[in-house]
Amino acid sequence: MKHTNILLAGATGYLGGYLLKVLIEQQNQVVAIVRNPDKLINTNENYLEIKQAEVTKPDTLRDICKGIDAVISTVGITRQKDGLTYMDVDYQANINLLEEAKKAGVKHFVYVSAINGNKYRNLKIFEAKEKFVDALKSSGLNYTIVRPNGFFSDMKDFLQMAKSGRVYLFGSGYQKFNLIHGKDLATYIVDNLEETNKELTIGGPDVLSLNEISELALNALNKPIKIIHLPDWMRKLTIWSLRTFTSVKTYGPLEFFLTLMAEDTIAPTYGTHRLEDFYIEEAKKF
Repeated sequence: MKHTNILLAGATGYLGGYLLKVLIEQQNQVVAIVRNPDKLINTNENYLEIKQAEVTKPDTLRDICKGIDAVISTVGITRQKDGLTYMDVDYQANINLLEEAKKAGVKHFVYVSAINGNKYRNLKIFEAKEKFVDALKSSGLNYTIVRPNGFFSDMKDFLQMAKSGRVYLFGSGYQKFNLIHGKDLATYIVDNLEETNKELTIGGPDVLSLNEISELALNALNKPIKIIHLPDWMRKLTIWSLRTFTSVKTYGPLEFFLTLMAEDTIAPTYGTHRLEDFYIEEAKKF
């Protein structure tokens, strides 16, 4: 069954923007819900309808899923702002959408979480996401949980460090990852819309160690290769200090980053975009 009417939540975010493009290229009818309509220009009225709604406010979502075959939600926050917590957005906002989808008889709900979310439920950033995953799985709807292995855009911190001429890593730097570009992930999600009641873990085409990622960042900025390896106990102490002395708003993303950096995180490989090219492009902006 080809999906035709798709509701996209989170259309103005990093991944949402790519999803919107791919969905329209493949001639799906898309309803994009946005909090601020000025953030999205409708360049394709044959395939796209923009509706203003706030996923955190259920009354603005009333009947939004009428006539919809599938909902795709990329709703979530990386860094807490607007006084909203992970539970408010990653969990409750998605529950609000799910309730509307159930009422309207939507067949399929696609939710983008993150790799190993189930394994790291103790991390603030995952606690809310995985609570929603549980609710979706027991909702009675066909579901797909997409678990990407981090985005290229998450790796800009390495370029920032490289700019100063050296990159700092905890431990040996041999930990391996295969991050994925938003466009590749969007294509993968749309191409797999037929896959229901599955969890799909996916990464990019290149499996790279942190040392290799650091070298790519330094090379992109034409800096000599200077990587400083810090002992791993410093990473653990940093996580402890962040949890103890800062608010969840500050420590959420850092706790996630520092925990996942400690071991290999390799997903099935997919896509054509390479981190090296991404860094070279980004370096031009510095």
